[in-house]
Amino acid sequence: MNRPQNNRPQNMSANRAAMNAEAAAQNMAPQAHRASDVSSYDQGLMFTVIALLSLSVVMVYSATIAADSRTLDINFKPLIKHLAHIGLGSALLFMAAWMQMNWLAATSKALLLIGLLLLVVVLFPGVGVQVNGSMRWIDLGGIRFQPSEFIKIAAIIYFADYLARKRDDLHLFKVGIFNTGLVAGAIGLLLLLEPDFGTAVVITTAIAGMMFLAGVRRWHFLISISVAAALMALIMWMEPYRVARLLSYQDPWADPYGNGFQLIQALIAIGRGEWFGVGLGSSIQKLFYLPHASNDFLIAIIGEELGAAGIFSVLTLFALLLFRAFAIAHRALRLGQRFSGFLAQGIGLLFAVQAGVHIGVNTGLLPTTGITLPMMSHGGSSMLISMVAVGLLFAVDRQSRPQPGGRR
Repeated sequence: MNRPQNNRPQNMSANRAAMNAEAAAQNMAPQAHRASDVSSYDQGLMFTVIALLSLSVVMVYSATIAADSRTLDINFKPLIKHLAHIGLGSALLFMAAWMQMNWLAATSKALLLIGLLLLVVVLFPGVGVQVNGSMRWIDLGGIRFQPSEFIKIAAIIYFADYLARKRDDLHLFKVGIFNTGLVAGAIGLLLLLEPDFGTAVVITTAIAGMMFLAGVRRWHFLISISVAAALMALIMWMEPYRVARLLSYQDPWADPYGNGFQLIQALIAIGRGEWFGVGLGSSIQKLFYLPHASNDFLIAIIGEELGAAGIFSVLTLFALLLFRAFAIAHRALRLGQRFSGFLAQGIGLLFAVQAGVHIGVNTGLLPTTGITLPMMSHGGSSMLISMVAVGLLFAVDRQSRPQPGGRR
């Protein structure tokens, strides 16, 4: 009879301990939520980015490691510079991943104006640096920066905000086509003055894709595309060197030591690689035969050393990048986050179009033009802007991802 009374204090102590444990768990819950917020990210996108950067390091090293013909010293400087660009780009990616979409949308017009101003400034002698007949670089105390790379992401951000604000009026020709055409035309004109025909094509194509996905009228869209294509053709025929490039693209062997030289060397490289390549580091075309082997013609070196399998692997990675970007955009649009959704679509299209043009030029499917392979080619401006764009994808993903406890 006395045993239950003797156990009562022990039961009360056990109850108090259980209550204290429950209270402690409740106090720790917000911290657990915060930890999961930080660790939640699109793993498919992260895998794709890491894979592209890893392959980039290997192939840039292979394309630039050739010994100097006079001293026979192996050149590590391009690799070190490339690694530095990736390191700085990773820091920019992290910062971009924590940007608030509301703030980014509010600054979209300012970013576009800065980009347009830089495109104007680079045309002034003494400010812009001319390389191979093109004024595309600004010298910042020994560091060269390409405004055409900055305008890529600035244009995508601006049009994402514009399409989000005007979404309900895009069926109107003035809103959906005319206004956007003016801005896109201004960007394209300034790029053509450098000249940088390849970047103009990449940006206008990505913008056109954003407009189509946003819901402009199809017949309006078709008319605008037809007019843009006609203008591009006219601009091409107005410049003799562009006509020569077009003719050499159709038959590069007609001028094998002139306009057709780069394409011929790229085709030789890819042809030597066959299905599985001649082996990593065994490229011959990179030995002073193929110009710009580490940037504009990187995929040709990949084809020579890793074969068609290597090219297909790169294509697969960029297809996966586009798929993840559209998946992130779809989730944001379902939540009513128009700006975020259109931004993710634009970034995905930008990467896909630029990679497609680069591979098309290297394989002879498109006329020769200087365009880098995003997140892979050797080049500081291209790498930094590409990493910022990926960071913005992570930002959209983070702010549209359901959080523990039903929070967003």
